[in-house]
Amino acid sequence: MLEIGSLVDGKYKILSEIGHGGMSVVYMAINEKANKTWAIKEVRRDGIVNFEAVKQGLTVETDMMKRLNHPNLPSIVDVIEGDDTFLIVMDYIEGISLKKKLDEEGAQSQENVIEWAKQLCDVLGYLHTRTPAIIYRDMKPANVMLKPDGKPMLIDFGTAREFKERNVEDTTCLGTRGYAAPEQFGGMGQTDARTDIYCLGATMYHLVTGYNPSEPPYEMLPIRSIDPSLSSGLEKIILKCTQQNPNERYQSASELMYDLEHYEEIDDKYRKKQVTRVAVFVASLVLAVCFFFGGLTCRLLSTMMASDNYNYLYDAAVRNTDPEMKRELFLQCIDVPGKNGDISAYLGLVKLYINDSSFSVEESTEIISLVTNNKEALIENPEDYATLCFEIGCAYWFYYEYGDEAGTDRFQIRSVSAVQWFLDVMTYTQEDSADRRMAEAYYNIGLYNQEIHQMDLSGRVDGQYLLFFNNMSILLDEIGMKDSENPVVRLEIFECFRSVIQANATGFKLDGITEAQLNEVCDKIYESLPRFNKNQPVVCDKVTNIEKYELETKEAITLAYST
Repeated sequence: MLEIGSLVDGKYKILSEIGHGGMSVVYMAINEKANKTWAIKEVRRDGIVNFEAVKQGLTVETDMMKRLNHPNLPSIVDVIEGDDTFLIVMDYIEGISLKKKLDEEGAQSQENVIEWAKQLCDVLGYLHTRTPAIIYRDMKPANVMLKPDGKPMLIDFGTAREFKERNVEDTTCLGTRGYAAPEQFGGMGQTDARTDIYCLGATMYHLVTGYNPSEPPYEMLPIRSIDPSLSSGLEKIILKCTQQNPNERYQSASELMYDLEHYEEIDDKYRKKQVTRVAVFVASLVLAVCFFFGGLTCRLLSTMMASDNYNYLYDAAVRNTDPEMKRELFLQCIDVPGKNGDISAYLGLVKLYINDSSFSVEESTEIISLVTNNKEALIENPEDYATLCFEIGCAYWFYYEYGDEAGTDRFQIRSVSAVQWFLDVMTYTQEDSADRRMAEAYYNIGLYNQEIHQMDLSGRVDGQYLLFFNNMSILLDEIGMKDSENPVVRLEIFECFRSVIQANATGFKLDGITEAQLNEVCDKIYESLPRFNKNQPVVCDKVTNIEKYELETKEAITLAYST
């Protein structure tokens, strides 16, 4: 074991032991030079039969964690290997585990549980949309740390695995009994995103009832049979999460997130009120039809009223200047019966969300939920649906606020996140559609962007840089060079192309792109900058940032082609 007060790797001073398990001990340490506190997980050879196998597993875990970047996940900053020990240096998470909170306080309020579950849904959605998808597999109160600000942090990735689509079943049983889904037990199929949904459902059950599903009799009863004051809406959500058959659970974290955000509307009391309101409305409608229109059918009148109601709400949303009220009116438009396939309100929401040149994780989650839950109605008009997907894809590509703010990492996350939306554009639009060529360019850049940034580690993939260059050139000519286009969008394209050229000039050279072609792109970009109106702060900042790297970009090109 590490000694309290000892110095690890010449920079981490061990302060205290903060936890231990069967194979490891976790310490709190400080980097005195940086005045930063860290957690160090120590795994020693002593007492472990197959230390090399455990060490290999830890290497896989740390490699996986290093690729992740989410506010509800800790970061791994260092790995120190020795002959008899393996040390992992990671963020120190101040707070207590939800297990300890349960032990000290018992069942938690359903409002807190739902709020924690929504944040855990967000991090699961992030993991499931990595390439390849990451399945966590061990969600339970002990693996969730609650920070002083109330934010839950998901820890311990020892059982996580990358999803392999062709696997028929998992070869090992990993997880915690009571929280683990049936497919985590050998021979019952492989784990996927729905496995994590089961584990989250079991975790919500424990938190809201205080009954531990990992203790005898290993069962989960309807939560209202334990506490009748709990919401029947939440009960239905937990029951759906923990179905034995994965096909009967929520199929994605975003689908579960939507119901958690609207759990009160699933509640039986709410539904009874709605039924009463509908009954009153129908009675009034029948009387109105009989009195005013006689021979017209209720269906026709209902459609007309829905259309009028939609138009009224939509006009009100367009005219309203308060962002929150505008959002609420657009959401009411989408909820109008029979109008959830009209893309106008969805487009209004997207425009509202990117109006500040930012597309947040919360805004992204809401758009995904709305489109997913109404997709059947939306695709009845495939061209309109393709138009909506194009606008959402552009919102991700240019404005998604996720990950590192330093250029290429942000560009990588944004472009990869937009891929599925541009794929839907290509699927649902006509061959000669004006948006299709642009969508193909966006799609190909996003599809290959991750490989481009990993080439230095995994070896060059022939043609990838050429494909990137050709598709980026389409965007540069079609949007970047047109003064009539949104200046922020144009400058994002400039910076994306410039930063990738600076970082990967040698890769472009190896794929047959000439020095003259790269210099021509740079000249186009820098000759266009004086035409931008710098009175807007965001435009001025972006122009200044691009100008700052002009010399470095051109030097990178010269260096690549001089060797």
